[in-house]
Amino acid sequence: MRDFGRFDYIIVGAGSAGCVLANRLSESGRLRVLLLEAGGSDANPWIHIPLGYGKLFRDKSVNWLYETEPQAELNNRRIIQPRGKVLGGSSSINGLIYMRGQREDYDQWRQMGAVGWSYDDVLPYFRRAERQCRGGDAHHGDAGPLPVSDQSEPHPLCDAFIAAAQEAGFPRNDDFNGATQEGAGYYQTTSRRGLRVSAAVAYLNPAKRRANLTIVTRAHATRIVFDGRAAIGVEWRRGDSMFSAKAEGEVILSAGAIGTPHLMQISGAGPAPLLRARGVTPLHDLPGVGENLQDHLQVRLVFECAKPITFNDDLRSPLRTMAVGLRFLLTRKGPLTVSAGYAGGFFRTDRALASPDIQVHFINFSTSKMGDALHRFSGFTASSCQLRPQSRGFVRLKSPDPFAAPAIDPNYLATDADRRTNIAGVRLLRDILRRPAIAPFVKAEREPPPSIESDAEILDYCRGAGSSLYHPTCTARMGEDALAVVDSRLRVRGLAKLRVVDGSIMPFVISGNTHAAIVMIGEKAADMILEDARRATARAA
Repeated sequence: MRDFGRFDYIIVGAGSAGCVLANRLSESGRLRVLLLEAGGSDANPWIHIPLGYGKLFRDKSVNWLYETEPQAELNNRRIIQPRGKVLGGSSSINGLIYMRGQREDYDQWRQMGAVGWSYDDVLPYFRRAERQCRGGDAHHGDAGPLPVSDQSEPHPLCDAFIAAAQEAGFPRNDDFNGATQEGAGYYQTTSRRGLRVSAAVAYLNPAKRRANLTIVTRAHATRIVFDGRAAIGVEWRRGDSMFSAKAEGEVILSAGAIGTPHLMQISGAGPAPLLRARGVTPLHDLPGVGENLQDHLQVRLVFECAKPITFNDDLRSPLRTMAVGLRFLLTRKGPLTVSAGYAGGFFRTDRALASPDIQVHFINFSTSKMGDALHRFSGFTASSCQLRPQSRGFVRLKSPDPFAAPAIDPNYLATDADRRTNIAGVRLLRDILRRPAIAPFVKAEREPPPSIESDAEILDYCRGAGSSLYHPTCTARMGEDALAVVDSRLRVRGLAKLRVVDGSIMPFVISGNTHAAIVMIGEKAADMILEDARRATARAA
């Protein structure tokens, strides 16, 4: 075991939140910060090309390539759970959509005991992080590190989808992160001039040269080191060598909703009966660690396009493929700049609902499943995603081995309410896609075929075709009840000098894509950590 030295803060995980913390905590130049990342650098060029996420979906060099336990309500299928194993974490391999969720999400967090996490409390941190291409206003910031940009250009299929949603009675919405979320429109992306801007690019790159920030890649954390009930350091493996470092301030876990609870469990913090059964001596019985896992389930609908204007068509033609590449290189426009949702919307399956319960991602290509080759026919895809699932699962260690993947069980479609909402979402999306505005572009409904119409048939389709939208959260959730893992300042209950700052602290998954919210969590946590340190110094004086 090699001694790597002493630091004020050790951050485990250089993902969406970890990069924010590394920047903000080292900003003054006074605090010594160590950032550990299990993956390597973000030099892979496909990371920086927006549509490159398709190339990274099964790339083990930048992806943990997790998969779930067999899902009882999804025909016992294992569902792939890609997570970023690279500087920037999942922000380096995700679909680039910038989405905050609904005001109601954060207000309900506050109602569940998360003091200081209402929408009015977190809005300043969203604005601090954002560099909105349209300029700042009451909802947006324009001076932050994270660029938020419009799509590089419109597309006829997207325009037709938006018009069809309006025909179905939903408004057009050009800002899903503004006054209201409901409606259809184009998604904004975390990109700048046609290139992805991950958390590493936005936050870590400007801080890399600071003498007080040390970044170690290929560092797989193996254990949190405790002195009694206080976290005092971290051990990790890099290559064939083992290292340890001491934290004089705090150890901060930002390894994500899968990595964070797993590291806590193998370090002895978690449900004591589970730890004993897996060969780990419990240090602190904390029943909620790894429990309450939530993820968004998406059900994809595939349509054959009546016009050869899809990305499928581009890739079938060598000349068109070459033109796509040249256009990207010369203008930073075209299909290679498109996010995982080109256009989309937020809709209520029941108009009596107070806010949307379904999100739609619309994209101008089609494939049988993400990561597979595109279809040989002209195709486009629209997916329905339930925004507020009731189903909850778990992340649990399988052995004391820190290199063995944990058991991941999102427990999709476990409740009647979730099953009903997914059926309603498919029906609503089909209604939009059968409207006159998009009819000229539809040659055939491929998946599912139009013959599938009853609730039972649609549910069966959801079970066979449903997949993750890659938003695992809530496994070290914030709150005041017995299963809460962290308090409102993200301090682990019952343990000193240990904090969790990532998507695992969400009391429940937000209504939309999670990256923007996790960046916000990092921004707010940095303020709390620095404020707590100032208070401790004042008390000591």
